[in-house]
Amino acid sequence: MVHTGIGYDVHRLVEGRPLWLGGVEIPHDKGLDGHSDADVLMHAICDAVLGAIGHGDIGSLFPPSEPQWKDAPSRIFLEKAAGLVTEAGGSIVNVDATLIAEAPKILPHVPAMKAAVARALSIPPDRVGIKATTNELLGFLGRGEGMAAMAVAGVNLPD
Repeated sequence: MVHTGIGYDVHRLVEGRPLWLGGVEIPHDKGLDGHSDADVLMHAICDAVLGAIGHGDIGSLFPPSEPQWKDAPSRIFLEKAAGLVTEAGGSIVNVDATLIAEAPKILPHVPAMKAAVARALSIPPDRVGIKATTNELLGFLGRGEGMAAMAVAGVNLPD
């Protein structure tokens, strides 16, 4: 039976940090602020996968209060989520995510992001959807103060 989970994450943009999105370092004048690498796209996907198996969220597995996760690559969070799916006897069917940001342009980086997410989840890249949209200059996202991402994951679990 296929179970569905949804994820959402948001991070503030700050100077002096690299911008990691979907496991790829993107050239930009600012990066996302967070305890780990703050990869908002991978975080949303992670929460979606965890939600599909009825698990807690990314913060319950990798609390920002623990120093070992300082500047950690979000790839390890996705790998752990995929491992929990396997432990539950399931398999990831697909993930689909949308990044919400005014800049930079994401389209040129989508193939590399799909490949990185697929590798971390041990699924083929054609089972990973990544899209981007703007917030039409509205709110903190529209002013370029941060980025958000939302994701959905389908996980096949035994009855």
